[in-house]
Amino acid sequence: MQHIPLIIIGGGPIGLACAIEAKKAGIDYVIIEKSALVNSLYHYPVNMTFFSTSERLEIGGVPFVSNNPKPKRDEALEYYRRVVASFDLHIKLFEEVQQVTKVVNLFEVITSKDTYTADNIIIATGFYDIPYLLDVPGEDLPKVTHYYNDPHYYAFRDVIVVGAMNSGVDAALETWRKGARVTLVIRGAEIGTRVKYWVRPDIENRIKEGSIKAYFNSTIKQIRENEVDINTPEGLVTIKNDFVIAATGYQPNLQFLKQMGVRLSNDAVEAPVLDPDTHETSVKGIYLAGVICGGMNTHRLFIENSREHAVKIIDAIRKQM
Repeated sequence: MQHIPLIIIGGGPIGLACAIEAKKAGIDYVIIEKSALVNSLYHYPVNMTFFSTSERLEIGGVPFVSNNPKPKRDEALEYYRRVVASFDLHIKLFEEVQQVTKVVNLFEVITSKDTYTADNIIIATGFYDIPYLLDVPGEDLPKVTHYYNDPHYYAFRDVIVVGAMNSGVDAALETWRKGARVTLVIRGAEIGTRVKYWVRPDIENRIKEGSIKAYFNSTIKQIRENEVDINTPEGLVTIKNDFVIAATGYQPNLQFLKQMGVRLSNDAVEAPVLDPDTHETSVKGIYLAGVICGGMNTHRLFIENSREHAVKIIDAIRKQM
């Protein structure tokens, strides 16, 4: 059993930022990531453009040079690969943390490949792994996905996109531009208020001209192999369908925190209880960084306003050594 003073769970940008600060402070650490490097970003649509400008995505003082004011997914992946190489960060990829248990003054960390002990734990796991389900019959059919990737796959097919936030709007526009016959099913009365300002007129105009059909104040009732039933204000509508892209959003793995004894707020947000100065949880020695700090409120924290978490946490750990 290997002892590592600091284990960082999650190899996204904020997990990398924590590792950089640990290395600067001379603290021995390892990042354990259950999938690929910056896995959430890897699973973004191939043509995705970030809302933030490149300098707001920088970590460790490494410049992020982009061809555009707002970088694209592939540029971000290249940037974070370069960060890992530049700092020679110690990271174990495709190794999933399965259990964290406090044993006297140490933590026992059991993964899919090994068992470790640690003095401190930083959890920077984000929120992209658990989609909100439609919870309707047929959602388990192969034609239904919660992770939209490449628009070409949907060319010349009948596609339903559920949701009208950034991911849903991007999927609708991109697949339509590749020849898909697109229908939007939107629970609310309008396109999401947080949709990127340069995209909103595009989707609104496509709906207005009839290129993309939109059902507002509507929900999916049932999905079948070749059809989908939609509850609309005018009644039940059945349309032809080949694929459903359920862009319904994602949620953090709060159950993982609960299993470690981390206390959450007693409301719908379930925000972890943290020391604002150190980001230490109710379990001494366990710290949170990034989006996971917001509980179910996943739209409050981003890379640009979470980078400072790494500095606070490592400074707190360094002072107790």
